[in-house]
Amino acid sequence: MPRMTSRISHTTFDARDAYAQSVFWAGVLGYTDVPGDPNLPGHEECMIVPPAGHDAPAHSHGHVLFIEVPEPKQVKNRLHLDLRPADRTRDEEVGRVLALGATQVADRRTPDGRGWVVLADPEGNEFCILRSDAEVTAAGDA
Repeated sequence: MPRMTSRISHTTFDARDAYAQSVFWAGVLGYTDVPGDPNLPGHEECMIVPPAGHDAPAHSHGHVLFIEVPEPKQVKNRLHLDLRPADRTRDEEVGRVLALGATQVADRRTPDGRGWVVLADPEGNEFCILRSDAEVTAAGDA
């Protein structure tokens, strides 16, 4: 008998400005608008997806949706993203994402090179930047 399960369709963030959040996160993740359905200023719902040819399957949990809500974020996230740089070091990625408009919340790097940096997006949603796979492998921490 087949096992009945659910799959993640997409991750949804409440936002004050869905369009601005979609632009920020598309820059962070290298994502694009849904083909044929561009996000525009004033849209109350904005979806971003991995670019064509990305290794994520169709209907992937990698899709991210931003939905406008009237209230601002008030407390620490109960759920957050941990991001691992694909083609640069953790510290280079932190610099790149700060330049996109993130702010640093906490520095959890350790003297031995492990750890992460906690950042917040323009609306205050926390997320972490971890070491890249190459950094983990080079340190022998796999």
